[in-house]
Amino acid sequence: MKIQSVFDPAFAVYGRVLEGCTFSSLLDTLTRETERPTDGVVYEPSCAALESDAAFEILRDHVYGGMPIQIGFCNGTNTKLNCVEYHRDSEINIGAQDFILLVARQQDISKDFTLSTDKVEAFLAPAGAAVELYATTLHYAPCDAAAGAGFRVAVVLPRGTNTEAPALDGAYADDSLLRARNKWLIAHPDAPEAHEGAHVGLIGANPDIASLL
Repeated sequence: MKIQSVFDPAFAVYGRVLEGCTFSSLLDTLTRETERPTDGVVYEPSCAALESDAAFEILRDHVYGGMPIQIGFCNGTNTKLNCVEYHRDSEINIGAQDFILLVARQQDISKDFTLSTDKVEAFLAPAGAAVELYATTLHYAPCDAAAGAGFRVAVVLPRGTNTEAPALDGAYADDSLLRARNKWLIAHPDAPEAHEGAHVGLIGANPDIASLL
């Protein structure tokens, strides 16, 4: 696996970098108001301090076309894939420092909801860039861009995403993948989520970029 850039043409199938958008105030708040563990990852779907920033209205109106949104964060340190997830919409990631995204395509999931991890690619997102991940882009927690550097990433999604999932009766094939509202997830056998009841379907080695940093 090589680490590419979100500005490379290869990233175009997964998403894009939003042009004309600067979110320095939002990232100042992210750095000042949110914790960053040094031994794992913490995720909060919605953060009042971030949603009070002027960026909230810009993202709601100009990026999501007026849809209700939430701004949360994913902070910590990580080098592994562990799982992939998808939503029914785009997700925006904005880092206070450089971070790496491990991504694949929803189209490569088989009918039995398995995915070979050799389909996963790595892309570096520089600090301050607003990166849109399309709805068909499989992703999970960000990764460090340098050994031990950690990350703080603002995460923008439609309001309610990643909160409590509805109770389903299994009538649809991918019901077993739903782990939270608007969050379908496939885990690697080695991932903690696999031992918590998540659907296990990642086949091959669990990608780890530690040796590339």
